[in-house]
Amino acid sequence: MYNPLAIVGRFFLAFLATIGRLSMFTGKSLSAVVTPPFYWRLCLQQMMTIGYYSLPVVGLTALFTGAVLALQIYLGSARFGAESAVPNIVVVGLTRELGPVLAGLMLGGRVGAAIAAELGTMKVTEQLDALITLQTNPFRYLVVPRLVAATVTTPILVLIADIIGVMGGYLVGIHRLNFNSAVYLKNSYDFLEAMDVTSGLVKAAVFGFLIALMGCYHGFNSKGGAQGVGRATTDAVVSSLILILISNYFVTEAFFSQ
Repeated sequence: MYNPLAIVGRFFLAFLATIGRLSMFTGKSLSAVVTPPFYWRLCLQQMMTIGYYSLPVVGLTALFTGAVLALQIYLGSARFGAESAVPNIVVVGLTRELGPVLAGLMLGGRVGAAIAAELGTMKVTEQLDALITLQTNPFRYLVVPRLVAATVTTPILVLIADIIGVMGGYLVGIHRLNFNSAVYLKNSYDFLEAMDVTSGLVKAAVFGFLIALMGCYHGFNSKGGAQGVGRATTDAVVSSLILILISNYFVTEAFFSQ
């Protein structure tokens, strides 16, 4: 009986230690966000890297997601004679859920891995120690620009993804499902509410913060040379995707619970 309990205890204590380290890292990062000096040029560079260069993959994902969503909803609603609900469900599904979640998952794979690999390489090559020697705070110089850029640009990406996704559903609805163009657009506009868009953008900001945080955390804690950098990159992607799915539920519960 002792050995199984010891194994469970070790895992539980390791989990608590990880939560503690992550909490301390988050606290230091948030403290660095609100205290000078601020590296605005680095923030703008990271906005370009995280936001602008991620636009093609996010836009392509949203376009085909909207198209497939319209087609699947039409095929399902046709069983009940409710084909007219296609534009309503497409626009709400994209703005509330699929737009922010899919954009977050794509950014988690692209941006989270890139941040972890870059900072992990700097850690194992002792470049972070060199910054400290030069009296430069690594949190303010490396972590803050990535956190700010990801938190700011992810909602913008999601807003663009929502528009592109609705356009994808519109194209399928008009050219494949024979909807009237004016009726499709009117139904989409009339059914959409401000809360639908707002909740999606809040989710996007949370997702962007979590992606950058996980990338920076695992990059800063990587060790063991190239193998350690690869492990940190994998852990950053996996942890960011899991946190996106978990936080998605709680944000949705906060917005739409009765």
